[in-house]
Amino acid sequence: MATNYVLIDYENVHPKNLELLVEHPFKVFVFVGQNQAKVPFDLADSMQLLGKDAKYIKIAGTGQNALDFHIAYYVGQLAAKEPDAHFHIISKDKGFDPLIRHLKERKIRVRREKDLGEIPLLQLPTKASLDEKISAIVKNLGGRGQSRPRKVRTLQNTINSLFTKKLDQSELNELVDEMKKRKLIVVRQNNVSYKLPH
Repeated sequence: MATNYVLIDYENVHPKNLELLVEHPFKVFVFVGQNQAKVPFDLADSMQLLGKDAKYIKIAGTGQNALDFHIAYYVGQLAAKEPDAHFHIISKDKGFDPLIRHLKERKIRVRREKDLGEIPLLQLPTKASLDEKISAIVKNLGGRGQSRPRKVRTLQNTINSLFTKKLDQSELNELVDEMKKRKLIVVRQNNVSYKLPH
């Protein structure tokens, strides 16, 4: 399963909901500015719960965008090692957006969210309605461009990963059947083609 990396611009965003990540397979980097001497107890406590999957990165130096360049460096370094990984930059800074567009053109899965609660994986409760699930699946597949699953089994694995592997086989079959009914996919001899809305 592809790794989900969360890179938090702590100069720009002070997340109060880091515990959202505890039940999910995320690796978390909190980038702290050189002049930020303290982090709140709640953040430290949540980071501790994440164990080896959480790390603080204290940047050296100050100046406009100093921390942003560190985040960009880490995304590049990690993407070179793990080209299938997903990257979530948590920042309100729109300065990341041109870089994100550039990386997406190179098939790197990266997004900027202003809050941890905006990460798609965290918005998908397994108790969601069928419509909500289909909508989330379509949104996820739409963001994959040409790297969408080509086989039914791979599509089911992708859907299950989206719901943090909490769906059983009958639910996966139901979701694929519903996508066929809604003419979002066509399945021929286990091969999947897509007709997703633009």
